[in-house]
Amino acid sequence: MAPRLAGHRRRTAVASTPAITSRSWKKPSEHQLRGMASDVVLDLGWGRLVFGQTFADLRGIVHALRAEETGERDICIYPRDPHVLVGLAPDELFIDPSYTYRLDLHRYRPRHDLIRGVFVRTVTSRAEMEAINDIYALNGMVVGDADVMWDNHRTRCFTYLVAEDTRTGKIVGTVTGVDHALAFDDPEGGTSLWCLAVHNQDAPPGAGEALVRVLAERYVGRGRSYLDLSVMHDNEGAIRLYRKLGFNRVSAVCVKRKNPINTPLFAARPPGLEDLNPYALIIAEEALRRGVRVEVTDASWGEMRLSLGGRTVVTRESLSEFTTAVAMSRCDDKRVTRRIMERAGVRVARGALACEGELDEAATLMREVGQVVVKPARGEQGRGITVGVHDEEGLARAVDVALQFCPDVLVEELVPGQDLRVVVIDRAVVASAVRRPAEVVGDGRNSVTDLVRSTSRRRERATGGESRIPLDGTTAEVVADVGYGMDDVPPNGERIQVRRTANLHTGGTIEDVTDQLHPEIAAAAVRAATALDIPVTGIDFLVPDVAGPDYVFIEANERPGLANHEPQPTAERFVDLLFPETRRR
Repeated sequence: MAPRLAGHRRRTAVASTPAITSRSWKKPSEHQLRGMASDVVLDLGWGRLVFGQTFADLRGIVHALRAEETGERDICIYPRDPHVLVGLAPDELFIDPSYTYRLDLHRYRPRHDLIRGVFVRTVTSRAEMEAINDIYALNGMVVGDADVMWDNHRTRCFTYLVAEDTRTGKIVGTVTGVDHALAFDDPEGGTSLWCLAVHNQDAPPGAGEALVRVLAERYVGRGRSYLDLSVMHDNEGAIRLYRKLGFNRVSAVCVKRKNPINTPLFAARPPGLEDLNPYALIIAEEALRRGVRVEVTDASWGEMRLSLGGRTVVTRESLSEFTTAVAMSRCDDKRVTRRIMERAGVRVARGALACEGELDEAATLMREVGQVVVKPARGEQGRGITVGVHDEEGLARAVDVALQFCPDVLVEELVPGQDLRVVVIDRAVVASAVRRPAEVVGDGRNSVTDLVRSTSRRRERATGGESRIPLDGTTAEVVADVGYGMDDVPPNGERIQVRRTANLHTGGTIEDVTDQLHPEIAAAAVRAATALDIPVTGIDFLVPDVAGPDYVFIEANERPGLANHEPQPTAERFVDLLFPETRRR
């Protein structure tokens, strides 16, 4: 036996470099391909995976990609000579601007400590496939056919994992794995990772890493050779994660069809598009998918000029030339809005007016109803609003705050219930969602202040800087009302509300409830929009139960954020309104 040298240790033999997928320019030998199935295409529900290495003739790949269904995204991975493949149909195909990263599974090293707050497990029901689709939609991904996904999951070829927040029990992330050995007797023993996505507002830190690690460990247990994934070239956060876990670049590429979904990947992007906020960007992307020309005229203002044929429409986020100045003024002044709603038969909360030095009417209302909401008569984004005022000292203070934004103040009865936003476009309800004030979830280790900071950072990243939780006196006051100090460490799983208003700009969250909306509330929202004579609006109600008929109207927003209502087609319906000739039949 050969002598051992000090400081050296024996290692398991390293597997040979995969000879098929690592050399796209060299045709494999018959010996290398022995036993592998040919012309393999797998349906994942959101599109099909076309395994290029299984095709002997590149024209077969072209035919496979041409069979792509409308609204889906097919991907050819590992094509031989991809430039030649695209050259066979240059008007139809393009090379995806993504990188392929590979983890050699025999080199994988598990993490020594647990990722707190996350439990990764296998999907257990078809209903969880719908939860996965919700996460896809939240991340702007193509959603899949839940039935196809569930059928796939019942075979060992596919692995669908979800990440569960151990504090709340909610599904906050997902990843899909494909076992190439089981799919087509891959002689390389490879696997691939697809659709890694986490809830960008609710997922605890490390959820994405936990999903990738569990999937890798599943395939290590099966004795597979490598785990591949495709990631956009500019997704720096994901690339950092993959490199941290031991993934390295390989030469494999993906080829896709030039369909409307993929337009941003192969067509030149209008200047200034990357500077738009999420509320304008979602509209721009939908317009581009339909062949509408987008010219960003003022990115910081969210203003664009959309053109199709000889017609042009200027928009500022969801506010367009279709909204008249009269309709805008009706929404802008909450006193006028209340009068219009009362005439239209829409129920409103009891109210009173206040201004500097004149609080008698407001104080009388407060004594009669117990608690009130004080808000500027004109304003938006929750600025100057105080909720839960119950004494004269607090009323005077709240009015002073509101007067900083408007010389006239509206005081309304505080009606208990959930804060409901209903989006009405072209006299039809498109989406509804419950808006909740910002809250943090205790982990037993961090103070309320630290939890607010970390939650606010996640909200900022998720909304492109549009939403953050202020660390101010109001936050400290709300926290104190529930019995905590800002330096206290709440127990694991304890939910603590840190703001009173549900405004998204101060960290509020939103949950889609469109399918639960009671017809009476939907009808009231349409009636309100019709009375205001406005084509696009967000109608705010307070409701004891979304599924029940009771409601109280709060206000109407002439520029509702359309990016907050996934998976509902808000941007699609808005572009339908502007350019009905592009509507999908």
